[in-house]
Amino acid sequence: MKFLFVCTHNRCRSICAEAVARHVLGGGFEVRSAGSQPAGVVYPGSIAALQQHGIDTANLQSQSWDEFEEFAPDYVVTVCDSAANEACPLWIGEGKKVHWGLKDPSKMPEGEAQDAAFAELIQTLTKRLEAVKTLDTSLTADEIRAQLQSLADVY
Repeated sequence: MKFLFVCTHNRCRSICAEAVARHVLGGGFEVRSAGSQPAGVVYPGSIAALQQHGIDTANLQSQSWDEFEEFAPDYVVTVCDSAANEACPLWIGEGKKVHWGLKDPSKMPEGEAQDAAFAELIQTLTKRLEAVKTLDTSLTADEIRAQLQSLADVY
Protein backbone atom coordinates (compact mmCIF):
# COMPACT_ATOMS: atom_id res chain seq x y z
CA MET A 1 0.00 0.00 0.00
CA LYS A 2 1.38 3.43 -0.95
CA PHE A 3 0.79 6.64 1.00
CA LEU A 4 1.64 10.21 0.01
CA PHE A 5 1.37 12.66 2.92
CA VAL A 6 0.76 16.22 1.75
CA CYS A 7 0.81 19.65 3.32
CA THR A 8 1.31 22.91 1.52
CA HIS A 9 4.96 23.55 2.43
CA ASN A 10 6.15 20.00 3.22
CA ARG A 11 8.33 21.22 6.07
CA CYS A 12 6.66 19.98 9.26
CA ARG A 13 3.46 17.90 9.48
CA SER A 14 3.79 15.91 6.26
CA ILE A 15 7.48 15.36 6.98
CA CYS A 16 6.63 14.04 10.44
CA ALA A 17 3.87 11.86 8.96
CA GLU A 18 6.31 10.33 6.47
CA ALA A 19 8.90 9.59 9.15
CA VAL A 20 6.41 8.21 11.68
CA ALA A 21 4.75 6.09 8.97
CA ARG A 22 8.06 4.52 8.02
CA HIS A 23 8.81 3.90 11.69
CA VAL A 24 5.42 2.39 12.54
CA LEU A 25 4.39 0.65 9.33
CA GLY A 26 7.64 -0.93 8.24
CA GLY A 27 7.67 -3.26 5.24
CA GLY A 28 4.70 -3.70 2.96
CA PHE A 29 4.03 0.03 2.89
CA GLU A 30 5.65 2.74 0.78
CA VAL A 31 5.44 6.27 2.12
CA ARG A 32 6.46 9.67 0.82
CA SER A 33 5.65 13.27 1.65
CA ALA A 34 5.35 16.32 -0.54
CA GLY A 35 3.94 19.81 -0.77
CA SER A 36 2.00 21.77 -3.32
CA GLN A 37 4.29 24.75 -2.60
CA PRO A 38 7.28 23.19 -0.85
CA ALA A 39 9.47 25.35 1.37
CA GLY A 40 12.58 23.53 0.15
CA VAL A 41 13.82 22.96 3.71
CA VAL A 42 12.58 20.83 6.58
CA TYR A 43 11.75 22.75 9.75
CA PRO A 44 14.62 21.99 12.17
CA GLY A 45 12.20 21.42 15.05
CA SER A 46 10.60 18.58 13.08
CA ILE A 47 13.92 16.79 12.80
CA ALA A 48 14.76 17.38 16.46
CA ALA A 49 11.37 16.12 17.68
CA LEU A 50 11.48 13.00 15.52
CA GLN A 51 14.99 12.19 16.72
CA GLN A 52 13.95 12.71 20.36
CA HIS A 53 11.30 10.04 19.80
CA GLY A 54 13.81 7.63 18.25
CA ILE A 55 12.47 8.03 14.72
CA ASP A 56 14.87 7.92 11.77
CA THR A 57 15.16 11.24 9.93
CA ALA A 58 17.53 10.15 7.16
CA ASN A 59 16.59 11.30 3.67
CA LEU A 60 13.73 13.56 4.77
CA GLN A 61 13.44 16.53 2.45
CA SER A 62 10.94 19.18 1.48
CA GLN A 63 9.84 18.52 -2.09
CA SER A 64 7.06 19.14 -4.57
CA TRP A 65 4.32 16.65 -5.24
CA ASP A 66 5.31 17.02 -8.91
CA GLU A 67 8.31 14.83 -8.13
CA PHE A 68 6.05 11.85 -7.42
CA GLU A 69 4.21 11.42 -10.69
CA GLU A 70 5.67 7.92 -11.05
CA PHE A 71 4.91 6.99 -7.42
CA ALA A 72 1.15 6.44 -8.00
CA PRO A 73 -0.03 6.52 -4.37
CA ASP A 74 -3.02 4.48 -3.29
CA TYR A 75 -3.91 7.11 -0.68
CA VAL A 76 -3.09 10.81 -0.53
CA VAL A 77 -3.35 11.99 3.07
CA THR A 78 -3.55 15.75 3.50
CA VAL A 79 -2.45 16.88 6.95
CA CYS A 80 -3.17 20.61 6.75
CA ASP A 81 -6.45 22.32 5.99
CA SER A 82 -5.11 24.43 3.13
CA ALA A 83 -3.76 21.35 1.32
CA ALA A 84 -7.09 19.59 1.86
CA ASN A 85 -8.79 22.32 -0.14
CA GLU A 86 -6.32 22.26 -3.03
CA ALA A 87 -6.93 20.35 -6.22
CA CYS A 88 -4.51 17.44 -6.49
CA PRO A 89 -2.57 17.02 -9.73
CA LEU A 90 -4.21 14.84 -12.34
CA TRP A 91 -1.44 12.24 -12.12
CA ILE A 92 -2.64 11.18 -8.68
CA GLY A 93 -5.41 9.49 -10.64
CA GLU A 94 -6.77 6.56 -8.70
CA GLY A 95 -5.25 7.67 -5.39
CA LYS A 96 -7.96 8.15 -2.78
CA LYS A 97 -7.83 11.43 -0.86
CA VAL A 98 -8.06 11.40 2.95
CA HIS A 99 -7.80 14.39 5.29
CA TRP A 100 -6.12 14.13 8.68
CA GLY A 101 -6.11 17.75 9.90
CA LEU A 102 -3.22 18.28 12.30
CA LYS A 103 -2.00 21.30 14.26
CA ASP A 104 1.27 22.82 13.05
CA PRO A 105 3.89 22.93 15.84
CA SER A 106 6.23 25.00 13.66
CA LYS A 107 3.82 27.95 13.97
CA MET A 108 4.39 28.09 17.73
CA PRO A 109 7.22 29.90 19.49
CA GLU A 110 10.14 27.61 20.25
CA GLY A 111 10.21 26.22 23.76
CA GLU A 112 8.19 23.93 26.00
CA ALA A 113 4.85 24.59 24.29
CA GLN A 114 6.29 23.76 20.88
CA ASP A 115 7.99 20.65 22.26
CA ALA A 116 4.66 19.52 23.71
CA ALA A 117 2.91 20.20 20.39
CA PHE A 118 5.47 18.08 18.53
CA ALA A 119 5.06 15.28 21.08
CA GLU A 120 1.27 15.43 20.59
CA LEU A 121 1.66 15.40 16.79
CA ILE A 122 3.96 12.37 16.87
CA GLN A 123 1.68 10.56 19.35
CA THR A 124 -1.41 11.23 17.19
CA LEU A 125 0.34 10.05 14.04
CA THR A 126 1.63 6.95 15.82
CA LYS A 127 -1.86 5.99 17.01
CA ARG A 128 -3.40 6.51 13.58
CA LEU A 129 -0.66 4.61 11.81
CA GLU A 130 -0.77 1.73 14.30
CA ALA A 131 -4.46 1.48 13.38
CA VAL A 132 -3.53 1.48 9.67
CA LYS A 133 -1.63 -1.77 10.25
CA THR A 134 -4.89 -3.43 11.33
CA LEU A 135 -6.99 -2.37 8.32
CA ASP A 136 -8.71 -5.10 6.37
CA THR A 137 -6.91 -4.88 3.03
CA SER A 138 -9.45 -7.18 1.39
CA LEU A 139 -11.92 -4.28 1.38
CA THR A 140 -12.37 -2.01 -1.63
CA ALA A 141 -10.18 1.08 -1.94
CA ASP A 142 -13.18 3.28 -1.11
CA GLU A 143 -13.94 1.24 2.04
CA ILE A 144 -10.31 1.50 3.14
CA ARG A 145 -10.40 5.24 2.41
CA ALA A 146 -13.44 5.56 4.69
CA GLN A 147 -11.62 3.67 7.45
CA LEU A 148 -8.55 5.88 7.05
CA GLN A 149 -10.73 8.99 7.22
CA SER A 150 -12.44 7.74 10.38
CA LEU A 151 -9.06 7.54 12.14
CA ALA A 152 -9.00 11.34 12.21
CA ASP A 153 -12.15 11.25 14.36
CA VAL A 154 -10.84 8.61 16.77
CA TYR A 155 -7.27 9.82 17.36
